[in-house]
Amino acid sequence: MSTPNQYPKTNIVKLNPPSTSTAMRDNNSADGKPTNNDHHQNNNNNNNNTTSSTIPTSSSLSSTRLQSTKMRSDPNEPHIGKYRFSKTIGKGNFAKVKLARHIPTSREVAIKIIDKAQLNPTSLQKLFREVKIMKGLDHPNIVKLFEVIETEKTLYLVMEYASGGEVFDYLVAHGRMKEKEARSKFRQIVSAVQYLHQKHIVHRDLKAENLLLDAELNIKIADFGFSNEFTPGNKLDTFCGSPPYAAPELFQGKKYDGPEVDVWSLGVILYTLVSGSLPFDGQNLKELRERVLRGKYRIPFYMSTDCENLLKKFLVLNPTRRSALESIMKDKWINISYENDELKPYEEPSQDFNDNYRI
Repeated sequence: MSTPNQYPKTNIVKLNPPSTSTAMRDNNSADGKPTNNDHHQNNNNNNNNTTSSTIPTSSSLSSTRLQSTKMRSDPNEPHIGKYRFSKTIGKGNFAKVKLARHIPTSREVAIKIIDKAQLNPTSLQKLFREVKIMKGLDHPNIVKLFEVIETEKTLYLVMEYASGGEVFDYLVAHGRMKEKEARSKFRQIVSAVQYLHQKHIVHRDLKAENLLLDAELNIKIADFGFSNEFTPGNKLDTFCGSPPYAAPELFQGKKYDGPEVDVWSLGVILYTLVSGSLPFDGQNLKELRERVLRGKYRIPFYMSTDCENLLKKFLVLNPTRRSALESIMKDKWINISYENDELKPYEEPSQDFNDNYRI
């Protein structure tokens, strides 16, 4: 696992807030029936003319000026600040992601380039919420946001580069994981999501496509576009995420506290890692919804009883009966071969400002 001191605090550069499957075994089922204010979304322009201002109003958010940096290479090469662009590694409707290199350290980074003109005020506000949340995160299994650079037309999010790609693509290429490998990955995922929950942040879009792998195949949770802060006692009400990973209460349009929808998604992820397929699927959204609300999924014959028992703690129709992640960390399956290293809540390290690897 990567060492914590490789993840420095984010440098925020002048950010203006907007104005406003194989043989199967017996059936399994989740039990019971189920029982806060929010919503989200996110391209390109290499305009290097920056202006100055500050990120959204929050006591925890600081800003710094973008200092002009002389490029030692061909000045005609595409670049922004201290970063030299190379290839495009991802594209969306309003954004693209380019691989880049931090010139002073030669470290590779991924830069999300967002065309602000394509975003309405609501989408911009959600984008700033995403930046605010990512800025406060420091966990070895969460993609780190290093820096935010804003020009007149474009927003650049400089992030940690996970060269191993998506877990989804890994499963397509290699097939299902043996439980030993799945356990190693899932421990990292649970650690990162529990860390989010203890900081009162819910991800709301946990799925194999948003789980990245670094060069050593460590997990890096990405894409906080649907994330939000939650407060105990205050309900959220936005349907977020990918339907195959969505909790039943979301399909029912019910309000929710926050963490419990992530817990359900983690159950879907565990099933997917071990089986190479989804527990709930359908030819269309209506069929998928019916299967999720039924809460029945089939257990592959090769899945261990301990793994099956762990799944039952996640895929519970009644959200109040889903296990909290602090309890999941003590589960038998998740700690097999880790008897002397039981999974525990992650504690942020003190910041080393003398670290030469800092961006």
